[in-house]
Amino acid sequence: MYSYRTAMLIAALLLMSLSPSARADSGADAGTNDDLEQTVVTATRTAQPLAKTGSSVAVISGADLTTRQLLVVSDALAQTVGVTVTRSGGPGQDTSLFVRGAAPGETLVLVDGIRINDPSTTDGQAVLGDLLVNNIQRIEVLRGPQSTLYGSDAIGGVVNIITQRGGTQPFTGQLEAQGGSFGTQRFNGAANGTDGALEYGTAVNYYDTHGISAAAASGIDTDPDSDRNLGATANLRLHASDQISIDLRGFYTQSRADIPGYPPPTYALQASPEFLRANLLAGYAAVTGSWLDGRITQRLAWVSSGSDRRYYGVYDPISYAYSPAQNSYARGDANRWEYQGLFEVSSSNEFTYGAESRLDTLTTDTLPDPTATPTTGRDRLSDYYGQWQSTVLQQLTLTAGVRHDDDQQFGGHSSLKLAGAWQLADGATVLRANYGDGFKAPTLYQQFSAYSNPLAALQPQTAVGWEAGIDHTLLDHRLRASLTYFSRNEDHEIDFDDCSGSGDAGCARRPYGYYFNVGRSRAHGMEAELMARPVQSVSTWLNYTNMRATDELTGLALARRPHIAANTGIAWAAHTGASLGASYSFVGARFDDAANTVPLAAAQTVSVFGTYPLSASVQVLARVENLFDNQSEPAAGYRALGRAVYAGLRATL
Repeated sequence: MYSYRTAMLIAALLLMSLSPSARADSGADAGTNDDLEQTVVTATRTAQPLAKTGSSVAVISGADLTTRQLLVVSDALAQTVGVTVTRSGGPGQDTSLFVRGAAPGETLVLVDGIRINDPSTTDGQAVLGDLLVNNIQRIEVLRGPQSTLYGSDAIGGVVNIITQRGGTQPFTGQLEAQGGSFGTQRFNGAANGTDGALEYGTAVNYYDTHGISAAAASGIDTDPDSDRNLGATANLRLHASDQISIDLRGFYTQSRADIPGYPPPTYALQASPEFLRANLLAGYAAVTGSWLDGRITQRLAWVSSGSDRRYYGVYDPISYAYSPAQNSYARGDANRWEYQGLFEVSSSNEFTYGAESRLDTLTTDTLPDPTATPTTGRDRLSDYYGQWQSTVLQQLTLTAGVRHDDDQQFGGHSSLKLAGAWQLADGATVLRANYGDGFKAPTLYQQFSAYSNPLAALQPQTAVGWEAGIDHTLLDHRLRASLTYFSRNEDHEIDFDDCSGSGDAGCARRPYGYYFNVGRSRAHGMEAELMARPVQSVSTWLNYTNMRATDELTGLALARRPHIAANTGIAWAAHTGASLGASYSFVGARFDDAANTVPLAAAQTVSVFGTYPLSASVQVLARVENLFDNQSEPAAGYRALGRAVYAGLRATL
């Protein structure tokens, strides 16, 4: 019965998306048809029409986030083509991002140019469970290996989150308050404006939920794992003169989350008194100069971030009880100098070039164990890159780039990128293709912890990827369709040998296991997208991913990568402030483990959302997430967040 309802909903959404009569006379303004012809910055690190980049970039606009009332950035990413998100329980729990099948630590995440990949984690992934939606202008998801422009950690791609700044008024603001299921409360405040030479944007958010018991074995409503999160962003630009501007940006999150554990005597995943406190503080300062009517631009920036994660809950084998004492901690810092230049040689040729130097440090320790040795480590990575882009006869755009990285630990690595985009004479069709290299340096934990390789220094993971696709617009630019085939091969993947039953030389020196280079994998498949705006007040979307991600050594499927994933939805927004919409997501069956012995069932979720204006500046918000209460486990042993109802108010100042 459930699959019948969802199938009927998909059919209705697709029919409505192509119906020219839907609200044709409403006079609403959900956007313009130009929204289907995007300008992006992530693909080339400069503003470019998407049709010229030759790359696959998905754009989630701030208007999309507002209309769909999405609270967590990972929920928005999960609705994007080529992307899978696994969250082990409710908000605040461990959240993993898979872009085109790449491992979680293999996708770079930026907020206003600040890398938020955490050097204190074992795999270097971004801590997405603490990243909430607030004052976001747009999110760009660049898929495929991107190390030529972004260096390490960009094998799967790049997620670039850009916050709001400036505007036509000295001050515009927004306040939002919501509450609902699982004891959830959310408060947001944001302000933007332009005052003379200053453009600014700033926001603060607070989120608190009782949550659910993340461990499936703990039972429904038993010892829920709560989450409390405070976050803030700042984005300022001062135009010191006609040629010089100064940028100051900041990002901060502070969270406390209950987490399940493996308490004795069974040592099985279940509810426990353990909890995590985490902080991330990052800053960005840059000076940009522009000369020759903007044809030459130079930027010098300093970027710094620090993370601090502390785990609490120590089991006492004498009293058979937990104490709230600190169990362990992990601190990571990243400091980076960044220089980038742009030279517009002519109207059809430009050269982008730059250099970076980054120092990462790590300190971690397990406190109750008197025999444990604190892990400390540091690594410096320096690089330089160049990229040339030319447009021939206003139809064919060619891009070529190269980068060289020097790492203090493993030495040098070079990356190459080639891309082409050909806009056919009809003006509505673009053929595109690109090739890119990717690499990921071993994390500090992999290099310096008690599980480091005792036999040889770890080498970087490397990847080679390519794609070919076609984009076509029709119905007077009211509909845009895309089809892409992609392939990526990875080598020297880092795996962990737990030394269970192994007698090799490494296990003789690391009896509890160690990291080593051995893996080789391939991910390939097809992505299809359809975006339509049949009338100005209605927008619809549909995307479909068909992917095979396999371990080349075993022939088995990579863990938690579904073969099929799809998303669709429709949203209507009137100029009066009223809106209504629905979305549907499907994540296909997959395996939870590398041995393919623990299957995960397919998951289908439906959400509905809407707003109603009380006045010109105040709206009532309402949404239902997971309408049909899907309970498929997102990861083995973990519960999914069930049906949830939320309501609130949004005020524009």
